[in-house]
Amino acid sequence: MPWNKNDYPDSMKNLDKDVREKAIEIANANALLNEGYKDGKAILIAIDRAKMAVKKD
Repeated sequence: MPWNKNDYPDSMKNLDKDVREKAIEIANANALLNEGYKDGKAILIAIDRAKMAVKKD
């Protein structure tokens, strides 16, 4: 499912804005879903990858 800055999973609502936006970007890339992950697992992975990406910046 495509998400945006105004419509995203509840699990992303308490994230810092930068992390949330990166997680949305990662999740929307659909690569995780194409790898066979279900939505819930893809969201968790996207959040984790987003936190790592924002830390590096």
